Amino acid sequence: MLRQASILLCLAVAALVAIGLTILASTSAWVHGVEEPYLFLHRQALMAAVGLVLAIIAARVSPEWLRKFAPWMLAGVCVLLALCFVPGIGVDTYGSKRWVQFPLFPQFQPSEIAKLATVIALAAWFARWQTEVHSFWRGFVMPCVLAGVPLLLIAAETDVGTALTLAMVVAGMLFCMGTRLRYLIPTALIAISGAAYYIYNNPTRWARVVAWLDLENPIHQADQGRQQWRSLLALGNGGPWGMGLGNGVEKFGTLTFAHIDFIFPVVGEELGLPGTLGVVLCFVLIGVAGICIAVAATHVFNRCLALGLTCLIVVPSIQNIAVTTAVLPNDGLPLPFVSFGGTSLVFTLAAVGLLVGIHRRSQCAVQPEFRFDRKTRLAVRL
Repeated sequence: MLRQASILLCLAVAALVAIGLTILASTSAWVHGVEEPYLFLHRQALMAAVGLVLAIIAARVSPEWLRKFAPWMLAGVCVLLALCFVPGIGVDTYGSKRWVQFPLFPQFQPSEIAKLATVIALAAWFARWQTEVHSFWRGFVMPCVLAGVPLLLIAAETDVGTALTLAMVVAGMLFCMGTRLRYLIPTALIAISGAAYYIYNNPTRWARVVAWLDLENPIHQADQGRQQWRSLLALGNGGPWGMGLGNGVEKFGTLTFAHIDFIFPVVGEELGLPGTLGVVLCFVLIGVAGICIAVAATHVFNRCLALGLTCLIVVPSIQNIAVTTAVLPNDGLPLPFVSFGGTSLVFTLAAVGLLVGIHRRSQCAVQPEFRFDRKTRLAVRL
């Protein structure tokens, strides 16, 4: 299993990208306000090609290079996150300042780059101070400061879903690298209390929670709970075997953002249980393959980096599927590899490339110096 982990990882990712492009071909033609029917499909296919090239490059990047430039990458993404608030550069969409736009460059979302840079910076820190992971300052305070700056900037953009994802990834890395629970548990309780206080005092987000708790209410079905209610209807319409590719009805306008955040119910409506379980199985295989790559890594930096990259892929997928099945309140996160989103697809594929590179170097490191077969003769020279 350890030897074939990267193959399993690539197969699962390829299947998810193929499913995403297929469902986008079914949904993109019905997006309101877009004249070209397959505009989103063409853009996603282009971004998939760019992401593939970036993944191949990332697989060949030296870990020493990543460790050396990790602080500069983290500082750079913090500047990009701050530019989201600069008039003329930051783009305000649906009340959130998550995107930036430069002349001659397409619009992109810096938080996707920030998640990757934060994981690399934390891995470099723990590799540098691996003997002091149990200490308070270098094992807990300084890693939290490193991750806290981009996390707070993302939260200030009102991108609560991405901030929650990054916080969970950072907590998982701290726990697995040996940070003491007496530091982690009180911090987690304080952070959860602060998030609950913020959501309670934010009318829009609290309305989403209230609607989620009572989706059967017709008032909520027409307002804040509409997306989750229509997603449940889409999954119910599909039944065990689905209505057939292209035959879904919720994508016609009743299920908003069917090509982005709520693409999973479209998979269930058109492909049925085999489609939804296939998507879930692919993410399970990615998680298993990522853990195997982390276990097989021969250096602390590679092991910590593989763990963080795996969490960056698996955690948002859990959140998105939980939201679209009404297990969690709506938070607006895309489904990795499947939902439309160029920045997300490109840098998630780059994370896969880094995982493959870690596994390749780990396999080379454990190769025996000599092959003991019938053609090999060893002698002791006295």
